[in-house]
Amino acid sequence: MAGSSNDSSPDSAGVRQKPTIKLCHQTGQLPEVAPDWLTAHERERFAGLSGTGASEFLTSRWLIRQALSKAGSVRPDQCWPMEGRATVSASPSGWHLSLSHSHGLSACGTQYGSALGIDIEPSKRHPQWQKVVKRWFSPVEQEWLFQEDDSHNFLRVWTLKEAWLKATGRGIAGNLQTLEVRRNFELYGDQPDDHWQACCFYTEGFLATLVYRQAEGDRPGSWPTITLLEPPPDDYSLSKAEPLDTHWEPMFQRRIRSKR
Repeated sequence: MAGSSNDSSPDSAGVRQKPTIKLCHQTGQLPEVAPDWLTAHERERFAGLSGTGASEFLTSRWLIRQALSKAGSVRPDQCWPMEGRATVSASPSGWHLSLSHSHGLSACGTQYGSALGIDIEPSKRHPQWQKVVKRWFSPVEQEWLFQEDDSHNFLRVWTLKEAWLKATGRGIAGNLQTLEVRRNFELYGDQPDDHWQACCFYTEGFLATLVYRQAEGDRPGSWPTITLLEPPPDDYSLSKAEPLDTHWEPMFQRRIRSKR
């Protein structure tokens, strides 16, 4: 099974319940003057950044507004996140957000009424993963990962854990084992219910993983809407970004069962 980039109307209740993912490539350009659509808090943060960090920050804030615009059927300049970490929208209200950026690609996940987490990594990345597994992963995870000896499996596990921690509002320190990834990617988390879902796919040379709490009435096994947008213009203006053709390949989708 493979998919292509698509964009759909947010009007129906079913679309509101299903999470969406918006992606865009960073241009690497920075405007001479900070865009006037940044909030005061965002402007302060942007002023303290430079180079790649500044480009990533500005692209992610531009992408948030594009994602919320499509989700809430409002203009991009009417969209902005709450102050602090960009995990909830201030306008339009009710939307939860998650951001990830890596090596020139930015991703923004949105879902109405429920938290979610997204993480992306270059699919050809080959880190020295054995040290990470030995120090931070559970004995069960260590056993099967070392037996299979596949860096791609490590990346899938790592992005699952990162997305899980974002969705449940926690940092890495002391929390990597709150999601246990067993052989064949059976997932067990420390949340008290079984409504959590995870999906993993390849697109644009990246591995992307989304974790979210399934809304009541959402059809089991349905994939999020995945859309690659044209990159921001050099001046980062907030005109509506058009979708671009892209190919995405699903890897797996799993329910996260409760360990409790």
